[in-house]
Amino acid sequence: MFEDFYKLVGPPFKLGPDHRFFFPSKNHDKALSYLRYGLQQDEGFIVVTGDIGAGKTTLVSQLFSELDKTRFLAAQIVTSNIDADDALRMILSAFGVTPHSNDKAALLRSFESFLMAQHRAGRRVLMVVDEAQNLPPRTIEELRMLSNFSAGGQSLFQSFLVGQPQFKEMLADPSLEQFRQRVIASYHLGPMSEEETAEYIRHRLRLVGWRNDPAIEPEAIELIYLHSGGIPRRINTLCSRLLLYGALEGLHVIDAPAVQDVIADLRTEITETPSKVMADKANGHHGVNGSGMNGQEIATLMASIEQLTNTVNSHDRALRQLLETALEMLAVNSSPVVEARDGDERA
Repeated sequence: MFEDFYKLVGPPFKLGPDHRFFFPSKNHDKALSYLRYGLQQDEGFIVVTGDIGAGKTTLVSQLFSELDKTRFLAAQIVTSNIDADDALRMILSAFGVTPHSNDKAALLRSFESFLMAQHRAGRRVLMVVDEAQNLPPRTIEELRMLSNFSAGGQSLFQSFLVGQPQFKEMLADPSLEQFRQRVIASYHLGPMSEEETAEYIRHRLRLVGWRNDPAIEPEAIELIYLHSGGIPRRINTLCSRLLLYGALEGLHVIDAPAVQDVIADLRTEITETPSKVMADKANGHHGVNGSGMNGQEIATLMASIEQLTNTVNSHDRALRQLLETALEMLAVNSSPVVEARDGDERA
């Protein structure tokens, strides 16, 4: 709707990761440099952490877009609280490898055969593990063991682990000492500055044909930054609603009052139920922004809701991957398998 009103060729503030909209803020550019460094080192783990919505998945999407497909075969998995064997099955499924049996030895043989085939083709295998804070220590240790596959002194499999800040605390577990020794670099992806937030907004708008319609006043940018804290996903959510609000109101200039109106709407939608709104109005109680909560309480509640939503979504994606793997294994096990022995001939 607002795309037509402002003559844009697409939505500039989609929530999903899209490397075409990658913005190299100081922190994002540095984190990407660490990932590139890991590829050059040809071994070891890179760990990137960041708050919810900081742009970690978009960072990975940008890295994948840069990879030379003749030299690297890369895949990404989103993890839940899965054990080591299930993690191996998810990795095999992500690369399209179907093991001939479900036991651990067969899984490892299938994985080794796959790695050697890629090595002969001149490719190295890269796995990016998203939502790594959900991994149990035993599964992290399994990833370390998988990194031991090599040929001619060259590592065949490398993993980058991306997760929320608590993942760094998990890695302090004494049982993960050997894993920590394999981590060649780690980086925490922090928020953008106010100046970067302003350029981030303009950057995304330009990519969809923005010609300063709507114009965005400096005071509006300041409010967007204060509300979002420089977190890309929060900026995207607010700016999408701002453009919708502007189109509905026929605005060609986004000013501070427009941003305040949209922020108030967003807070009401998240923090109040319809019955509570009606009851407050009937009783004449409005509180701060009509919610009865102060700004800090609202911000805390919004962050908790966002974290819960992301956790549920990541678990859902992980369960879907496990289900796909299980269905593939059932299909294999339901088909007759004939193994050739020395001296045997297949019909």
